[in-house]
Amino acid sequence: MRAVCSRAQLWTGREALKVLICLGNAVSRPYKICTQCRYSSTASQNPFSSFLTTTPSSKVDLQGQSYEKDDWFNLPPTIASQIARKLHVQKDHPISITRAIIESKFPSQTYKYHNDFFPIVSTLQNFDSLGFPLDHPGRSKTDTYYINKGTVLRTHTSAHQADVFRRNESEGFLISADVYRRDAIDRSHYPIFHQMEAARVWDRKTVPNGDIAAAVWKDMEALPKHNMTVEDPNPPMHPERNPLQKKHLEDEAAAIAAHLKRSLELVVAEIFSRAKKAAIMANPDFADEQLKVRWVEAYFPFTSPSWELEIFWQGDWLEVLGSGVVAQDIMTNAGVPSQIGWAFGIGLERIAMLLFEIPDIRLFWSQDERFLSQFRGVMDNLDSLKRFVPFSKYPACYKDVAFWLRSSSSAAGGGGSTFHENDIMEIVRDIGGDNVEDVVKFDEFTHPKSGRKSLCYRINYRSLERTLTNEEANSYHEEVRKALVEKLGVELR
Repeated sequence: MRAVCSRAQLWTGREALKVLICLGNAVSRPYKICTQCRYSSTASQNPFSSFLTTTPSSKVDLQGQSYEKDDWFNLPPTIASQIARKLHVQKDHPISITRAIIESKFPSQTYKYHNDFFPIVSTLQNFDSLGFPLDHPGRSKTDTYYINKGTVLRTHTSAHQADVFRRNESEGFLISADVYRRDAIDRSHYPIFHQMEAARVWDRKTVPNGDIAAAVWKDMEALPKHNMTVEDPNPPMHPERNPLQKKHLEDEAAAIAAHLKRSLELVVAEIFSRAKKAAIMANPDFADEQLKVRWVEAYFPFTSPSWELEIFWQGDWLEVLGSGVVAQDIMTNAGVPSQIGWAFGIGLERIAMLLFEIPDIRLFWSQDERFLSQFRGVMDNLDSLKRFVPFSKYPACYKDVAFWLRSSSSAAGGGGSTFHENDIMEIVRDIGGDNVEDVVKFDEFTHPKSGRKSLCYRINYRSLERTLTNEEANSYHEEVRKALVEKLGVELR
């Protein structure tokens, strides 16, 4: 499910909610069309199969477990090697710090924290339990990392949602986890990222007199207050824009909406109060403005009514999370039809990048002490939180590659297999790893007679930790060019 609320170059709260799952985030690019590439080749076309090739049935060992591979397998070593990192539970890592700040606003007496769910799940958990149609693009091998036809690396924390609801162990829960999706290469996207989703429910069987609204309002009164300015001009529900579910009463949904909004306002107040304090420490002239948030009506297929929460920060309105009243069918399918409640989803990288002013998502995966040492001790004393101080900006090394798509590819005007840009991203990432800052398509041409399509991409080789030599960049690039021919069957120009 890929939709865009804004063109911000970070994962948004939508990212973690739509299904209490994720919406991919598109990124606008400042590059103009170029008619000639600076790097070309006369190499001939190699009629190899695509990057998503079939492989002989065999086994693969991941995280101490053995799995059968089949022709759906598309997990590269660069991704498999990172599964054990678990940044969201690594002490003093900025992702883990962000998680802890959010969890602090949801008391453990009511909410159970789930931070250690295994990342390899079934397609039943990842797709079927959430109602993904069989032809949904999220099921494609161009979007998802498959181990075999029935097993994937989770693409969202909601892969565990039905199981948690079914266990019915607490009135609320938070799930934090690493999730995996084939994606673009740039400073705000990475094929592994982290999400948090949460839910709070009330049960008609256990609340006094079965009165959900009264029970929710009572819990609402117990929540702390805050001093942020809140813009919320719309009613709790609207029959067309933000409808009440047929199985819900209006007073119930209104009470749940109020509890949800107050809970999330408190989260945002906590995060951005700390961000503001860190900003003032870094720059005494930082404009200390009153925190201001606004609620925006939204659509998500598994909540209704639904909202996004935005905050006015450093001169811009930023979307930080998505939320809503949980679709009652989810509760019914999980075996708890008497429960009703709210849920929200949030992308931890997005919040951490705002909180710490981290400019490049690759830094989260750095093991450079110059990065990690800046956060040491913060989890023991959140008041010591400071903005990230860049330790260097190494020079970029741009290389272009242009090629004709195979004439048999549907993207090239033929009727063969479909070309997908994520295949290029995977090839570049597998070869260059984190030494690639971004990959941008900046030229596209269709031959007027043959109908064949030519594409040109600019690859920015730039390390976060040292200066890459031109020879190193050339070596990476030569491997990329060869792999494009061998795995995608393109003809280099």
